[in-house]
Amino acid sequence: MYVTHLVAPKHGSTEAECEDAVAVFPSRPHDYMLREPLTAGVCDGATESALAKDWSSLLARAAAEHAMELPDLLAGGTAFEEFASSAVSQWEPWLGQYMQARHEEGRPLKWYEHTKLAEGAYATLLTVRVDPDADSDSDTAEPAWRWRAAALGDSCLFHLHDNRLVQAFPVATVEEFGTTPDLFGSRNHDVALLARRTRFTEGRCRPGDRLLLMTDALAAWLLSAPDQEDAVNQLLDFAGPDDLDGFKNWLNGLRDRRQLRNDDVALVRIDFEGR
Repeated sequence: MYVTHLVAPKHGSTEAECEDAVAVFPSRPHDYMLREPLTAGVCDGATESALAKDWSSLLARAAAEHAMELPDLLAGGTAFEEFASSAVSQWEPWLGQYMQARHEEGRPLKWYEHTKLAEGAYATLLTVRVDPDADSDSDTAEPAWRWRAAALGDSCLFHLHDNRLVQAFPVATVEEFGTTPDLFGSRNHDVALLARRTRFTEGRCRPGDRLLLMTDALAAWLLSAPDQEDAVNQLLDFAGPDDLDGFKNWLNGLRDRRQLRNDDVALVRIDFEGR
């Protein structure tokens, strides 16, 4: 399989202001054929919370790392709670370093920043792990891969077969998107509640299939497209990091035509090939 990811800020914002984040393990060039397990974390930081982009980045990486080390977290239950507890425990040390750095730079936090930080940072979370299917190891069997996913909020996974949508998770229709998705809080120590609110699913991919992971604005555009096959083909024009500028221009064109909400965008593309 091959994997690439593209992250673009909303129109009018800089890369540094982008609150969407992606982490993929192992980290390989987009043209490197992966034969081992792959994990990805996709997060959409909640703009109304302080340091959302930083929490989004930390959470995406923690999810991808833990899914690689502890695959059972994608089945929910205790394993997911352990991951959630570990992710939340990383926030306070990071925040302490951030505050110290601000102080050393002569920019100590203002009183209103302390108030906002006390509320915590928030983000949606989509975590995916892909494994070669043990049943397809023989020379005569068609290769296959098993994928598992966990989603808290409205960042979405789409499974394509022959470039046609066969599964959407956790949101299946554009009407299901709302203004208040479930969020993963940096100070939410009620990990049992996080686990209960997280949805889990799995599937299998064959050669020629694709998985597309994306944050809500792009997912809503895809689900609302009058010609979904054409929309998928437009997305598939972007196959590597060299396409980032073209990707941004394409997004801005959709925004200009009011087809895409002006929001940060993250996209992960996983392509499955034969032997």
